[in-house]
Amino acid sequence: MHKQLVEKINNKSARVGIIGLGYVGLPLALEFAHKGFKTIGFDIDEKKIPLLNSGQSYIKHIGSQKVKEAVNSKKFEATSDFTRLIETDAIIICVPTPLNEHREPDMTFIENSGKEIAKYLRKGQFVSLESSTYPGTTEEILQPLFEDAPIIQGNGNKKFEVGKDFYLAFSPEREDPNNPKYSTATIPKVVGGVTPACLEIALALYNQVIVKTVPVSSPRVAEATKLLENIYRSINIALVNELKMVFDRMNIDVWEVIEAASTKPFGFQAFYPGPGLGGHCIPIDPFYLTWKAREYDINTKFIELAGEINTLMPYYVVEKAGEVLNKHKKSLNGSKVLILGASYKKDIDDMRESPSLKLIEILHEKGADVDYHDPYVPKLFKTRKYNYDMHSIELNKENLSKYDLVLLSTDHSNFDYKFIAENSKLILDTRNAFRKNGIKTENLYFA
Repeated sequence: MHKQLVEKINNKSARVGIIGLGYVGLPLALEFAHKGFKTIGFDIDEKKIPLLNSGQSYIKHIGSQKVKEAVNSKKFEATSDFTRLIETDAIIICVPTPLNEHREPDMTFIENSGKEIAKYLRKGQFVSLESSTYPGTTEEILQPLFEDAPIIQGNGNKKFEVGKDFYLAFSPEREDPNNPKYSTATIPKVVGGVTPACLEIALALYNQVIVKTVPVSSPRVAEATKLLENIYRSINIALVNELKMVFDRMNIDVWEVIEAASTKPFGFQAFYPGPGLGGHCIPIDPFYLTWKAREYDINTKFIELAGEINTLMPYYVVEKAGEVLNKHKKSLNGSKVLILGASYKKDIDDMRESPSLKLIEILHEKGADVDYHDPYVPKLFKTRKYNYDMHSIELNKENLSKYDLVLLSTDHSNFDYKFIAENSKLILDTRNAFRKNGIKTENLYFA
């Protein structure tokens, strides 16, 4: 049976379903549509559906023209009707995997997606999970749900067999929003199937839209690969964040140190400090492994320490803000503070886990009057942790002069750093952005 599905994939008659039309699912759906596959995007957010079906994008770095082309070609449509899963031959799950308040994995979105698929799963369908998660998720959560699918559907007591009746794989997303060098189609894709037939189908499918696939021996290896990638970054960012605090006490410029170390042609890769970690992966993924490791009686002290350091950074930045104001006979309590940048990294509109949101919270707690400016984020929308009723202020001379401190959190390329420096009383730069733009002024400080 799996050979028939491979043939349908190769002649592009297979229909693809994408569950979750966010920063991962939408660009993937558009790639399949662009390559000639009839693609159905599923999402529970009713606001997205009419926007997408009218050819509009709600993600800034994904142009509406690309959505419009996919819709007009009749190769892409969005829906919230999950009964249409039965129309698809391949289903790819791209849903969030947040942490709960105890920093434990919240598998609600994966579980709910799996239950919806199980309601309509038919023989010969392929399912791939792309959401970042702990090793074992695909086989421990999704596989049992799909094996019981006929029972759920009321078709008797006979269970489906993976690799025979349905096919299952894990392939971690590697999206980097607005990366000028790499896109969904040009980033190599790791793929692990539950059985050899599952892997064969997964490779056939992803090879249609991705420049290179990297097969591994199991879903667990693929799941662990994603965690290693982000733990590697988390630990190295924590290292430079800690060094920033140490060197600051020693009156050493960490940015100069990193620049000098980067001249070594081997054995060193530059990582840069900041006000904290952001995005959906690096602040979250390491804790998926620490949680799972406890099942095996292992304490991942190294990974957890990195998480603690990175979590501390917004508090360190606010402490530095207080010191800067104090030097100028101002108290943080009662001061007007403008945060530059609300997204978690430059030149995108993605606010997920942005350290700017935590900075706002801490500054409010300290009694500061806080505003923000971000050309990519006109309004702060509700997140799982925060619900601020704030709009981006206009960045003009009159507004800048009102603030006791301007705190740069996100170093957007389109900020006019010279204009900001000339019209601000005090500036605290957490990204070394002003100096990189050739700005040297007495009112500029670094954190």
